[in-house]
Amino acid sequence: FGPFQQHLVNSSWEAVKELSKLGLGNDTEVQLRTLELPVDYREAKWRVTGIWEDDQPQLAVHMGTDTSAKAIILEQSSKNRGYWDTDIRGFWPEGSVCLAGGPDVLESGVCMKAVCKRGAVEDVEVIFSPDAGNSSVIIPITSLHHGKGCAALINVPALSRRLPASLLGRALQVIIQEMLEECRKTQAQS
Repeated sequence: FGPFQQHLVNSSWEAVKELSKLGLGNDTEVQLRTLELPVDYREAKWRVTGIWEDDQPQLAVHMGTDTSAKAIILEQSSKNRGYWDTDIRGFWPEGSVCLAGGPDVLESGVCMKAVCKRGAVEDVEVIFSPDAGNSSVIIPITSLHHGKGCAALINVPALSRRLPASLLGRALQVIIQEMLEECRKTQAQS
């Protein structure tokens, strides 16, 4: 995501830029594509829907910032209701609902608990969260809906001396490699 509220630099985008430099390793079967989205409900929903319709990715990983966090947080699910915070344009969804008529909660098809156990990097703590609650934008629930669970949400802490963008980028590389492995396992089972 791009800047929002008082955050003129979004640590999630800075970490993703570092990840983009690193890539996802030697896996030639996976193409990493990055995109900065504005913290704008309507624009984000439109663009995420387009990603799923046009590109049909194997996995979409959405990055957010949790300024109170001290660790990288892997979110298992996202809620459809309760979007009361306004976006960068002062808008919020009608009825505070992302997907009208949709389920209250959507789960990621990626087992975040398993990824969390194997996704450690250097001194970066990675924790599991069963419920992302309501993000300031509706990307996770929109992506989970269109991707039929082949989406994930990761929240990173604010940048600091202890957690610079370069270290967060390396951690994201390992975490996303693990997420792709989880997707492969799921596909092999089905």
